[in-house]
Amino acid sequence: MKLIAGLGNPGREYRDTRHNLGFLVIDEIARRHELTFAMGPSQVPETFVAKKYGPEPVLVAKPLTYVNRSGDAVAALVRYYDIALADLLVVVDEAALPFGRLRARARGSAGGHNGLKSIIERLGTVEFARLRLGVGRGDPRRDLADHVLTTFEPGERAELEGFIARAADAAEMFAVEGIEKVMNQYNPDATGPEID
Repeated sequence: MKLIAGLGNPGREYRDTRHNLGFLVIDEIARRHELTFAMGPSQVPETFVAKKYGPEPVLVAKPLTYVNRSGDAVAALVRYYDIALADLLVVVDEAALPFGRLRARARGSAGGHNGLKSIIERLGTVEFARLRLGVGRGDPRRDLADHVLTTFEPGERAELEGFIARAADAAEMFAVEGIEKVMNQYNPDATGPEID
């Protein structure tokens, strides 16, 4: 079974913020496949999960532990469903990438992202795939935490639907063809910023 976990914060006040881009991608995958979310199993109550069964089952999840504690839910799901680390993809916002850019990695550091840091701590490894979604840095005088908790600018909103669709396409490709194929198809050229 593959697990695609999109990071975000629960609650209406966070719904349309940059930090919730992972949730928006998971919602798009669920919409495409007519999946219904339910609370996670009793061992992982702080998640919304939906399963798609096909040639290979896919589980999509939205941890409800807030981004900074995402590792609690993701690691519990990995254990409960006996997910191989090679079958885990974490979808996460990335301020170091310009808005609209995707970067897939088979493994790597947290790169300053507290959600990835939490998952690495709980899993005890960096050996899992991640799909980073560029949300831009914004005004460098503004605190980064404040920036990722803001809503998208009007110009970004015009492109947001297409961006979410591309990210969902990449996540679905991971489920069928693996992270290497996603990296080859979706990563920008070498002139973009490198993020671990």
